[in-house]
Amino acid sequence: MRTSESLLRSSGCYQFALDVTEGRIVSGQKRIQACERFLRELELSKNPGYRWAFDIEKAYRPIDFIEKFCRPTKGDYDRMELLPWQHFVQANLYGWVDKKTGLRRFREGLVLVGSGNGKSTLITGNAIFGACKDGERGAECYCIANAKDQAKIIFDECKAQIEASPLLKKHFRTTRDGIFFDPTTSKIQALASDPTTLDGKNVHLAIFDEVQDYRDYKFMSRLKKKIIKRRQPLIIYISTLGNVIDGPLMDLYLLGGKILAGDTAVSQIAADRMFIYIDEIDENDDPNDSSCWIKANPSLGRLLKMDDLVADWERCKLVPAERSDWINKQLNVFTSVDEMSFLDVKTIRKNNGEIDLAELEGRPCYGGFDLSTTEDFTAACAEFPLPDGRLFVLEHTWVPETKRKADHEKIDWDMLQAGGWLTVVPGEYVRFERVYEWFEEIRRRYSLRTIGYDPAKAFELVQKLQGAGFALNVVRQGEITLTAPQDHLKEKFLDGLVVHNNSPMFNWYLGNAKTTKRSVNQTYLITKQNKYRKIDGVAALLNAHTEYLRNLPAEIPPDRKLTTRINLKGV
Repeated sequence: MRTSESLLRSSGCYQFALDVTEGRIVSGQKRIQACERFLRELELSKNPGYRWAFDIEKAYRPIDFIEKFCRPTKGDYDRMELLPWQHFVQANLYGWVDKKTGLRRFREGLVLVGSGNGKSTLITGNAIFGACKDGERGAECYCIANAKDQAKIIFDECKAQIEASPLLKKHFRTTRDGIFFDPTTSKIQALASDPTTLDGKNVHLAIFDEVQDYRDYKFMSRLKKKIIKRRQPLIIYISTLGNVIDGPLMDLYLLGGKILAGDTAVSQIAADRMFIYIDEIDENDDPNDSSCWIKANPSLGRLLKMDDLVADWERCKLVPAERSDWINKQLNVFTSVDEMSFLDVKTIRKNNGEIDLAELEGRPCYGGFDLSTTEDFTAACAEFPLPDGRLFVLEHTWVPETKRKADHEKIDWDMLQAGGWLTVVPGEYVRFERVYEWFEEIRRRYSLRTIGYDPAKAFELVQKLQGAGFALNVVRQGEITLTAPQDHLKEKFLDGLVVHNNSPMFNWYLGNAKTTKRSVNQTYLITKQNKYRKIDGVAALLNAHTEYLRNLPAEIPPDRKLTTRINLKGV
């Protein structure tokens, strides 16, 4: 009889981890880290004091179940056969258990791979297994998507796989709205991400499809409160990276990266409960180099054919918007939706430094503000030039309650308020006194030199600020004035020299900003991508940055206009 150790050594999940860490499978850094984590923790589990054990039999229950009973409904396949990377994911999710209780270790799993690599197989397979073979009576299993139609697609695939399997069809009862396993009163249902749909739910298994579409935590936060009564609940996020850089997926991605890297900023208790598997090309990889594509596409050669990917890339790479989308979907990289974005996602993420505000007290800074027309966003900013060449940005936003209730922007209002980045004010508009009081506080704590402003809509605030002794200068909102400050500011971002203490409000503004060509001399201005993707914080910063440059004769001589010519050919 084979021992558990011999079963482990011969298993697909263990062999995959060895092949990755020993270089036999070309892999990105995070895949390597995930495999190193698995092998390292196997060694740790031999220590009696280590809480977790890897149970190879429990690890392979869902794998064996999916391969034996589930039936493919698409493509030229007779049976379901999980690939090595899928063995690794499944075995980790189900195999790690508490040594004392035998209950599952991981409460959450993050699985990020390129498009077309078999994510739907994991979603449907886990849902069916969770409803009938996971040892939970009355198991409620939900296939979740941001939109009802997408959730229904996943649910219908579950139903199709059951109906294609003679044995599963015999034991499951399917209806239009649910899949039921009557022996344990368990069920599978589709769920759209409306928090109100969670009323009365007692979730055992929740599988999120394409998390990149989510813009706030309302649904996720409520769902996590619905699993606490279960013995071993599991939430799985399966997705491709997207272009929403201010949503939950970016936070999950960054958290996952920290866990894989062993960052002590994440508590061990939290890290121990979250499985991470991220396939992406590495930062310095060239998208034109097809040899690196396997890093984001673990099913390359099986579900995906290299010739097909090459042909698709050659077609897409010459059209900026399609190129960006292909890199995003196939190489699993956060990208901006607009080919003329002011900053790409990689650059925004690079500027992630932090500074204690107490260190800035008394330091010189320059202010700027962008006032709303009526019931819209208002932003104010203070920019601090630092001795090491960096710029620190302190930004604050106000919106009226009516704007927050309308919720067109789909941002996490509660989180932004709680973090102090946003103030929601009563009524239908933001009174200019709010901005005045903010600058009074800035002047009290720091050495505020001047404030730059757009003269439109600013008469009352300017009068009050000037009456209180503030120095203000007009910043005309055109390419003659703003192109040079934009260029200089962008260089700072590209060099990673802008610090804003990772403000999610400011990151949202940055991700919304695109550049629009304005004249024949190839100057351009920053504009928003659409009417609900606001850039008020960036506009306020540009006004402040213009004031900063005006006080640097070496940067812009007083006899030279604030303008420059940009050659956009080939961009």
